[in-house]
Amino acid sequence: MGKNQHVTPHPNGGWQVKGAGNTRATARTTTQKDAIDIAREIARNQGSELVIHRPDGRIRDKDSHGKDSFPPRG
Repeated sequence: MGKNQHVTPHPNGGWQVKGAGNTRATARTTTQKDAIDIAREIARNQGSELVIHRPDGRIRDKDSHGKDSFPPRG
């Protein structure tokens, strides 16, 4: 399982995609939507989780692309 991908505001404007624990951004975009699209593709490829943050840094949403340890009962 890969690192969770975080979409966060970039300190110099725009948005960035960062793997959990990384100091440098994997990608930097002007819009949050573009950053989410890139991060979702990485998370899907790695089987990890996408974590989307608000402009103030709080978590807005999560999207899991890995194996769910607690799948819903059908």
